[in-house]
Amino acid sequence: MSDEKNQKRPYRPRPVSGFPEMLPEVRLAELSFIDDIRKAFESFGFASIETPAVEEIEVLLSKGETDKEIYILNRLQADENDKDARLGLHYDLTVPLARYVAQHFGELTFPFKRYQIQKVWRGERPQEGRFREFTQCDIDVINIDHLPLQFDAEMPAIGYDIMRRRNIPDIVIKLSNRKILAGFMEGLGTEKAGNAIRIIDKLGKLPASEIGNLLRAECGMNDAAIAKCIDLADIRTQGTGFAARVRALGISNPTLEAGIDELASVMDMLRELPEGAIEADLCIARGFDYYTGTVYEGKFTSYPDYPTILAGGRYDDLAGSFINKKLPGVGISIGLSRMFPKLQQEGRLAIGRQCPTDILVIAPSAERQGLALATSRVLRARGFNVELFHMPGKLDRQLKYANKKSIPFVWFPPFEDGLAHEVKNMGTGQQEKADPATWEMPNG
Repeated sequence: MSDEKNQKRPYRPRPVSGFPEMLPEVRLAELSFIDDIRKAFESFGFASIETPAVEEIEVLLSKGETDKEIYILNRLQADENDKDARLGLHYDLTVPLARYVAQHFGELTFPFKRYQIQKVWRGERPQEGRFREFTQCDIDVINIDHLPLQFDAEMPAIGYDIMRRRNIPDIVIKLSNRKILAGFMEGLGTEKAGNAIRIIDKLGKLPASEIGNLLRAECGMNDAAIAKCIDLADIRTQGTGFAARVRALGISNPTLEAGIDELASVMDMLRELPEGAIEADLCIARGFDYYTGTVYEGKFTSYPDYPTILAGGRYDDLAGSFINKKLPGVGISIGLSRMFPKLQQEGRLAIGRQCPTDILVIAPSAERQGLALATSRVLRARGFNVELFHMPGKLDRQLKYANKKSIPFVWFPPFEDGLAHEVKNMGTGQQEKADPATWEMPNG
């Protein structure tokens, strides 16, 4: 066999399904989006933390079974006695937060208000708006013993504020309360309430007839109970009118009443938001078992079939379960990786420069490279993002480089002693004398 046949073919680069990556100009636009989200979070008093990408499997499954497929970690060189996975990549940021609060309980000030902007991983089938690796932008508040409902109202208000900052008015944030669904199921005498709630949560994705079949097969419901469930899940109102419609269904239960009162209070606190921004939608339950009260789902109104872009809710028992304390919390997550590509696809993002450079300093000649380097240092010390062209060469080549990367200004150090510095505005073509110690970038 010849040496040529023994040689391996070179690896052909290809994307990994569900793990997106971006060109520099798109990543810069995403970072701008993240900056706006971060500023909004901080404007409401939330502090940043970061937790590890991995958690112990026991932590990830702390609230029982999850419908999210978890990626586990195993070393490639692990021996046979070390094959049991102990760690997994986190599938959301709420469970790691609960562990973090329990671990640092004595060092935190409560109510503890934190935000996290990190990658998460889920073993889902990739499709439009769904990835295996994606960025979530979370805020949560956790308190000792009691968490006022004002925080339940604050979450969607912050979410809407971020959309406003990014000029995205076509969003509706839908609210419900898990106690309404749980109490309704108790009032119906349903033994498998958890299963029934998860099925009803699918009403927007499956037809009512199929929901009925699932309730009958998995929860043993009769036709009358199924009809009541469908009627409940069909209730949608802009304000607090949902309460009378729920009570008109004739189911009485203390948990149900508590949920109605809580949701009505939260909706009332949000009445200052623009009309159509908030809606009570009683089919919403959220897929995680740890939610116990208010739940949220935000969707584009312009693209109603697109997946949820904002979600969250209240959890009373998650953080406290680690240290046997009552630590209720509430939070909301902005699915940046889900929202961003849709906005890009629809031409609603400003995708601009390939780099953050404000000024390209020309390399005039090998003899004057030191002057160009010193000029770069002066401009950079004044707060500009400055790039020094990597080697002396033809001026046209250096200008072409600036144009290709959309660098707005090109700086010309003196090519000879006695000459002045000059700067060129690449947008207008205007070139003028300038002093690196005092020059100011024109507005706009």
